Amino acid sequence: MNLELFIAKRLAYSKDKKTFTSRPIIRIALAGVAIGFSVMIIAVAIVTGFKKEIRNKVIGFGSHIQISNYDDNNSYESRPIEKEQKFLKVLKSNPEIKHIQVFATKPAIVKSSDQIEGVVCKGIGSDFDWTYFRDHLKSGKIFSANDSLASDSVVISEMLAKKLKLKAGDDLITFFIQQPPRARRFHIAGIYNTGLEEFDKLYMFCDIGQIQKLNDWDKSQIGGYEIAINNFDNVDYVGEEVYHLVPSELNARTIKEIYPQIFDWLGLQNINAIIIITLMIVVSGMNMISALLIIILERVNMIGMLKALGSPNFSIRKVFIYLAAFLTGKGLLWGNIIGLSCIFVQSHFKPILLDEQSYYISYVPIDFSWTYLAILNLGTLLVCILLMTIPTLIITKIKPLSAIRYS
Repeated sequence: MNLELFIAKRLAYSKDKKTFTSRPIIRIALAGVAIGFSVMIIAVAIVTGFKKEIRNKVIGFGSHIQISNYDDNNSYESRPIEKEQKFLKVLKSNPEIKHIQVFATKPAIVKSSDQIEGVVCKGIGSDFDWTYFRDHLKSGKIFSANDSLASDSVVISEMLAKKLKLKAGDDLITFFIQQPPRARRFHIAGIYNTGLEEFDKLYMFCDIGQIQKLNDWDKSQIGGYEIAINNFDNVDYVGEEVYHLVPSELNARTIKEIYPQIFDWLGLQNINAIIIITLMIVVSGMNMISALLIIILERVNMIGMLKALGSPNFSIRKVFIYLAAFLTGKGLLWGNIIGLSCIFVQSHFKPILLDEQSYYISYVPIDFSWTYLAILNLGTLLVCILLMTIPTLIITKIKPLSAIRYS
């Protein structure tokens, strides 16, 4: 029988109001642990949710990995490469790669009756995955690219449509900057809004056949390939594989390399979560240290009796460490209930909204992970228990005779 554990259980569940006068202090400490831990859960869920949402928005415009001509030099004017490449067969057999699609880009100027805006026409083929934009379609429909006959339909952003005072079904005059300049009349099939302002105001989607005609390319020439992978966490590893696989005249870049400023900014969000978690653990630990000191002072008489009966200091300290673990666990339980309840409400009903122009998303995003929850619970419990060893040092200073006389 574990004597220390038995005594700790009796103390933890004691209802003796005469001896356990510290109960209000314990309740305050437990409330502090519960609130602090619920804040940790919510902070991690919001930070990971925000990162995931913004990351998915950027990937929606450019996929995970892009293969293009080295001569592009970050220009919006694509240089042609051959559509049929030997490395495609190897890429398609890679289990990490989910989808491969062709693309080509070309800068242009769009015009309505009284407005002019600069855009980038992104030409897409019949293999383009419209899933992301279909989820963000506000009006109209998605057009189908045809490998044999180029469609005159385009999909533009809601921001661009409002500036040009156009709607789905209207025609759009587009001028392409080249020698000689060329103009095209497109039909607006659909209007999308992702909330990512810098991308929404830039991209207009058209059939890649239109880009090929404007550039005097044949059907075997494209601007490049976009590769979608199954797990974003492996993007650097897969990107390195693709880079070494493609020929020297082609370049393979991950989405993190194409937009480093965005992903560096997202990486900084982890610091916010770390600061919040650290502060909450420190506050919870201080609360429990204060409560445990009060419990020890209240139980001086019991400590003296145990010492008189021959219990060593370490054994008595274990009693109060077990007790601290029980109390911390109770606080964590309530913290989990509060935190998970808040996450559930926000995830399903989205009562807390954001300014989409400032945060790129219209509501507070939530991304819940059982792994993160388990790590937070275990980490907080272990840190609090380690901190609890500090106040138990006072037990070594208590003398049996003086303690038994203490009342």
